[in-house]
Amino acid sequence: MTLKEAKAGMTVKVVSLEHSDLKQRLMSLGLIKGTVIKVLRSAPLGDPMAISLRAYNLSLRLADADKIKVEVV
Repeated sequence: MTLKEAKAGMTVKVVSLEHSDLKQRLMSLGLIKGTVIKVLRSAPLGDPMAISLRAYNLSLRLADADKIKVEVV
């Protein structure tokens, strides 16, 4: 399952990140294998989505969220 498919309120754990232009940036923000993420909400039209990880919230485009493999905790 990808982060894009996760619904608001779900808690998921990162399994892997596919190669993308933002991969290094996301990893430097703490989005690495094993990180627990809580999906907060989506914008009214669905894009972007808000997630909570570590000690902060992050908005992520669905195209980028689709490259993050997760599993439900």
